[in-house]
Amino acid sequence: MSGPRVNSFFLGNSSGVNFSIILSPRDAETGKLQLANCSRSKRAGDWNLDVVPGMNTSKVTVSLTRTLELCLPNATECCPSPLCMVETLQVLACRGSVMLAQLLIQAEIFANSSFTGNVSENATIIPNQAFKPLGSCPCNLTAGACDVRCCCDLECTPDLQQLFSGSCFTGVFGGDVNPPFDQLCSSQSMEYTPEWFPFLCVQSSLDNTPFLGYFYHGSVSTPTVPSFKIPLQTSPGKPFTGYREGDPIITEEDEYFTVPQQSLAGQCVGNAPVAYLHNFDVKCLTSLESYKEGLPHNVRINTGTADFIQQNVVYRTITDRGKFVTESESLHAAEVLCQNVTFAEHYKFIWKDKNIEQVNVTVFLGSLCDGEILTQRFTVEFLSLTSTNGEELFENPGYQAGKPVRAANMNASDPLGSLNIWQPADRGLCASATYRPVLFGVDSYSGCILEVDINEECSRLRGNVTEKLNALIQATHIGKRDNSSYSDLNDWVEIIRLDPFSSNVSTGGLKGFCPDIPANLNIRIIFAKVGAVQGIPQQQILAVQISYSTVLWQFQCGLGCKNTLSFLPITASVQFIEVPAQPPIPVTRYRKIYAEFDCNRNDVCWPQLLYPLTRFYTGEPYSQCLAKGLLLAFLVLLAAITSNPWFSKLWNR
Repeated sequence: MSGPRVNSFFLGNSSGVNFSIILSPRDAETGKLQLANCSRSKRAGDWNLDVVPGMNTSKVTVSLTRTLELCLPNATECCPSPLCMVETLQVLACRGSVMLAQLLIQAEIFANSSFTGNVSENATIIPNQAFKPLGSCPCNLTAGACDVRCCCDLECTPDLQQLFSGSCFTGVFGGDVNPPFDQLCSSQSMEYTPEWFPFLCVQSSLDNTPFLGYFYHGSVSTPTVPSFKIPLQTSPGKPFTGYREGDPIITEEDEYFTVPQQSLAGQCVGNAPVAYLHNFDVKCLTSLESYKEGLPHNVRINTGTADFIQQNVVYRTITDRGKFVTESESLHAAEVLCQNVTFAEHYKFIWKDKNIEQVNVTVFLGSLCDGEILTQRFTVEFLSLTSTNGEELFENPGYQAGKPVRAANMNASDPLGSLNIWQPADRGLCASATYRPVLFGVDSYSGCILEVDINEECSRLRGNVTEKLNALIQATHIGKRDNSSYSDLNDWVEIIRLDPFSSNVSTGGLKGFCPDIPANLNIRIIFAKVGAVQGIPQQQILAVQISYSTVLWQFQCGLGCKNTLSFLPITASVQFIEVPAQPPIPVTRYRKIYAEFDCNRNDVCWPQLLYPLTRFYTGEPYSQCLAKGLLLAFLVLLAAITSNPWFSKLWNR
């Protein structure tokens, strides 16, 4: 310690524990510590011992009671020299005559003094970090005092270093700021030394080390924040030629036309751009506190040919708030703050070719009060200009991404079918789950939870699960195109069904154990791009396959096994696989041979074997490359000559 007070802690129950302090416990002749004696007091010389007991920790404080001022002439009880006190203390914790713990303290305290000399104006010279480490002893944290376990601290006397000589800090923090690096020949720090290490190691002194060296100071450039605006119609020479499928719709100010949509994480994003020919129907939760107005409805929209149209907006009032607002908190009407907000917005874009002809917007308004949760709904629908009575007649007969896949049941009088996946609700049980259609080009994965009793028969469980899965597919055929006619069977492809594997394995009367349960439904849809209509790809479904994956169901026993019901998750996945519209051309033998010399497909590039001898190689001067190449050619020629049999005969002569 270097100050008049030091704190420590005694861990454990201090009930019945006596604390004492001993002054100078080191024997003057042998230099060894004296045997501990538990019959001492809490005061020794000018030192006091204070203990503050706690629950499991007691604070132990050792303090000096004398003054630390330098002695004036004819003064007593002061410090005769700047090094005022050098003493060794020992704190003991005993229960009766049994010593539980001891603390050794080396006190080296200087007298308090004020500086009376001249202040030097010499600045501290900081060494260049490229040649010398900035701090040669990082563990030296206290100025003018010895840091415990810091063996490179020059302020630690040999007597102090003996107290912790076996527990010094290691590594860079302990003063080894320039350690041998792994590539050094004399270094043995590598755990697995490769066989070629003695031939490729570095023979150098520690002054030339990779831990030092110049730092590269590159030029700092101010980052440019990209603008949210997109320059579409900037010059008459490059006119905007219309939208393509998936292009964001642009406003008159060259900004995105945004409508709230759901992100991949399931949350609603308020500034999501609307994509051309992509329909969506989303619901977003909000409250009066977090409610934000969307894009104003007076914003004009770019039609696709640098013309702008105004939105046709119709405002309506919500009469049945129960479909949008949850139950409010029990507050008095006089205390509730209400505001007129948007409950739903329905956008209909009338399009033709690559242009937008008209935008119709229906906005539903209602009153939202503080403490209520609002479920907003936003829909965007693209209708062709040739639509009649709200039913769209697609100019492009192929499927568009995000449109429902058409299904038909050719075995029924009403051929209208459905291909769905689950939309879980509430607790995720199959009994309360609803359906949503399969969208073209959108890989989906959904499921629900089926409650199963411990006494359920395996055959009945298989039938129940199969019935739940088959309820998703109320169809025998899938439409090849989006405009497939029910009267033409050639417009449809038959669903290929692979029945689930059923084994006759007997469970031996065991309850809560059923193998081969078809719990997973796999729907694979193969499609191809068979052409394009006005620049929009025409996508057509070629085949549909349905298969099942079985699992082993076993009753999961809860806490105490008091519940006789268990849960079986069943899932349905949809995967869209794109294939070429035409079979690829078989690879000829010439192309196979040529592929061996293609530098873009192979690691070894034979055509570039003589690349260093060409003018394109700039790694070295051309004269040096030519000289090295001629030398290499000479060595090859010499090796060829010496390996010839006639050369050995000539040499023997």
